[in-house]
Parts: sequence; C-alpha cells; structure tokens
Amino acid sequence: MNIAIIIILLISVTSISGFSQPELVYRYQFNAWQIKNRKEYVRFISHGFFHGSWMHLLLNMFVLWSFSDAVLYYFSRTLPGNSNMLFLLFFFSAIVISSLYSYKKEQNNYNYNALGASGGVAAVVFASILYNPYGTILLYFIPVPGIVLGVGYLVYSRIMAKRNMDNIGHDAHFFGALYGFTFPIALNPKLFLHFTHELIPF
Repeated sequence: MNIAIIIILLISVTSISGFSQPELVYRYQFNAWQIKNRKEYVRFISHGFFHGSWMHLLLNMFVLWSFSDAVLYYFSRTLPGNSNMLFLLFFFSAIVISSLYSYKKEQNNYNYNALGASGGVAAVVFASILYNPYGTILLYFIPVPGIVLGVGYLVYSRIMAKRNMDNIGHDAHFFGALYGFTFPIALNPKLFLHFTHELIPF
C-alpha cells in the first residue's frame, strides 16, 4: 500500500469521527487567534485531518487519490530519497505552509476557522502540472490541459480570497498550489527547465 492511500485512510477516519464530535473539530480546526494567543501550534497541521462535510471530504480525497500515483512516480524519478517519505513530507508540509498567510491575515480574528486538507491537495495537483503541464485534467468531465486549469485556479482562488464571501480557505488553496509547484524545484532546480521545455518546446 503506498503512502497516499495511508494518508487518505487516516484523514477519512479522522474526518468521519469529527462529523459526530463537534468538540473534537473545535479543538483542532485552524484558528489563527487560538494559535497566536494560546500557542496551539498543532492546529497548523491538525486542521488538515478534519473536513466540514461529506462532500468536502470526498472531493479532497478523490482528487488526492487521482493525482498521487503520478506525483509519487515523478518524485521517484527526479528527486533524491525515498519517494513515499518525500511525499509524506511534501503533503503535510503543504498543509502547514499554505496556512501561514491565513495565520498572518486572521491572527486577531477569533471567529475565523478553517478545515480540510485542501492546501495539501492543491500542492499535489500543481506538482503534477509542473511535471506534465499539458496533461489532461477532467473538469466536470470536460478535459482541460493542466496548465490552463492551473492558471484559472490560481486566479479564481486569489479573487475569492480577496472577496472573502464564504467560509472556504481560498488563501490556502492559492499558496498550497504555489508550494506544490516550487517544492520539487527546490530539491531539483533542473525541473524548472523541464517545465519550460514542456510548456514551450524548443
């Protein structure tokens, strides 16, 4: 069993437990005020194990499952070290890193809460786009080149984050996506040249 399946099972079990235990969700959801004032730093990572609804959970886990095999394969071919352990570090560090902007932005807002592994999932999707920018991604069953969907996703996430009209962590989506693109390059800078060559063959 690869590491992505273990992650999916772990997050699913924890999230399902949270559906019937709101006090558990309250204790571990992302809340920048609690982190700052009560030093509850575990919330940076623990919020990624909980989701607000079945749809939220199923969508995140389906997308993670859909892209994880490809990213694991790419990591094994291009990055040093054990690909499973590297993917584990990548995914959970993405959840933390993608929350840092929201922490800075909302640290004095007691009422701001966020749940879900979306920052890590966005990182996995964008890592796959780095390696294969024209790979097909299905958007509502419509095939779309990964790079087109990726740019659109970044623009949409930034706009929605500025509007702040819902309870979705659009900032985490945006910064998780950027992290997913830059993490492999930081470990193997030649991947940026690979990306540009794949994007514009010459």
